[in-house]
Amino acid sequence: MTELKQKQSKQMSRRAFCRSAITAAAGIQFAGPSAEASRTKSRVRFYKNLGTGHIGVRANQRQALEYAVKYGFDSITPSLGEFENKSASEIREWVAIMKEKGIRYGSGGLPVEFRRDQGRFERDLSQLPKRARVLRQMGVTRTATWITPGHRQLTYPRHFELLKERFHEIAKILKDSDISLGLEFVGPRTSRARSRFPFICTQIGMMELAEAIGTGNVGILLDSWHWYTSHGTVEELLQLSSKDVVHIHVNDAPSGIDVDKQMDNRRQLPVTSGVIDMKGFINALVKIGYDGPVECEPFDQELREMDDGPAIQETVDSLDRTWNLITT
Repeated sequence: MTELKQKQSKQMSRRAFCRSAITAAAGIQFAGPSAEASRTKSRVRFYKNLGTGHIGVRANQRQALEYAVKYGFDSITPSLGEFENKSASEIREWVAIMKEKGIRYGSGGLPVEFRRDQGRFERDLSQLPKRARVLRQMGVTRTATWITPGHRQLTYPRHFELLKERFHEIAKILKDSDISLGLEFVGPRTSRARSRFPFICTQIGMMELAEAIGTGNVGILLDSWHWYTSHGTVEELLQLSSKDVVHIHVNDAPSGIDVDKQMDNRRQLPVTSGVIDMKGFINALVKIGYDGPVECEPFDQELREMDDGPAIQETVDSLDRTWNLITT
């Protein structure tokens, strides 16, 4: 009897060992992709920004904050006008509320009109030190603007020199408040055709201007739409560093239209049509270590006609789809 029990015990031990080994193997197999996904996620340093104005949602800062929390965004676009005349203590209270809710600020618009006459430029420039200090008190460290891909009177060299001089003055002031400036190129051939004299319309061209400005705090606002319509490549993206990229817009393009016939005000949310290589685009951002805001700017009339909640949900869903393309 004792010998039989010992034999049965040994058999049970072997069975238990086999079961535990199978379970462990299954666990390893199951944990593999999850662990890999976790490692991939840990390499993603950029975050989802809610720019309400870009999707047709009218919201003040408090409403934008509530929307960001409700729908799962990480940051909101700052509104300088709402805080420009507030006291430092009022701004600190607001920043504390944002921090408590786990929301930060993305990139702000550049509060200087640089495209018009010298008088207007100088008036705005004189107000920039104060405005930059307010932005910094709000916790904003990034600003951005776009540059037209042509001019009616200025040739390319003259246009380049004018912007280099003006942005040099702007960037020096922003640097005093530890704020960077992103310059966006406009890519579509249809946009360039509107001007007599063509100007910068590519990533490489805009980086040349950023470097010529020479203050060390100027880079680019990179939009997947303009990257696509300028015939940009993933290889070009990988030439950038994280410091070169200040802000990101992600969009898709309508299908069935040749790239050189795409119109700038007819876009879609990212990963909608599949026309733009968003997988290549977003994985390149991971590889270069980009650590700033990513937001949608689709110029989509159907989205603008939606109620606020559904429009915001559609937007964050498109960003989730974009994040799901990350494999790097």
